[in-house]
Amino acid sequence: MILVIMQMRVSSEKRKELFQAITSLLSPIRTAEGCLRCDFFHSMEDEQILCLIAEWDNRKNLEKNRNSEWFSVMRGAMHLLEEPCEIISYRRLPPGWHLR
Repeated sequence: MILVIMQMRVSSEKRKELFQAITSLLSPIRTAEGCLRCDFFHSMEDEQILCLIAEWDNRKNLEKNRNSEWFSVMRGAMHLLEEPCEIISYRRLPPGWHLR
């Protein structure tokens, strides 16, 4: 499983536009092959910070969706941000893995 976290900072003037763009993409993302979960949040401390979290079953499906229509729309919506989007990806540790 791969967890992708996208943290975005948007000005208050463009917040509504970005919010509408991202929420319109939630259904296509959630129904994309390999998507296990996709949720959209805003920071409790700073309303200018939005966060999209998606879980994917494997890297192959995640990469395949980077060529999708919804990903192109997402990339286009990034022009609304105050600064580049921070994207962090995590892979689930295998069962039995432990620190040495």
